Amino acid sequence: QVQVVESGGGLAQPGGSLRLSCAASGSIFDFNWYTMGWYRQAPGKQRELVATITSSDSTNYADSMKGRFIISRDNAKNTVVLQMNSLKPEDTALYYCSARHMTWGTDYWGQGTQVTVSS
Repeated sequence: QVQVVESGGGLAQPGGSLRLSCAASGSIFDFNWYTMGWYRQAPGKQRELVATITSSDSTNYADSMKGRFIISRDNAKNTVVLQMNSLKPEDTALYYCSARHMTWGTDYWGQGTQVTVSS
């Protein structure tokens, strides 16, 4: 079993920044076999992709996040970070971290961390 735990959400003003962190662990767990990702879900909307990063640091971003958000990972610490800049009110959502096994496609999700962008 894989545990995924997010932290770092909170309240930010429009134009501000927040940094989300995610730690993954498990009894038999090799972080290098997992593509890590951030997704978000706003009230009344479907969960959507924010960004993903492979163990070789290949990244993918949703179009609306490109140039504002940066995803990175530390394979030695089993962590992934989402740096969010130039935040907009429409970035308000529950942000989830995911770990997807590169071969089996098994997904593990965290409980989510709330991000609210408001003046």
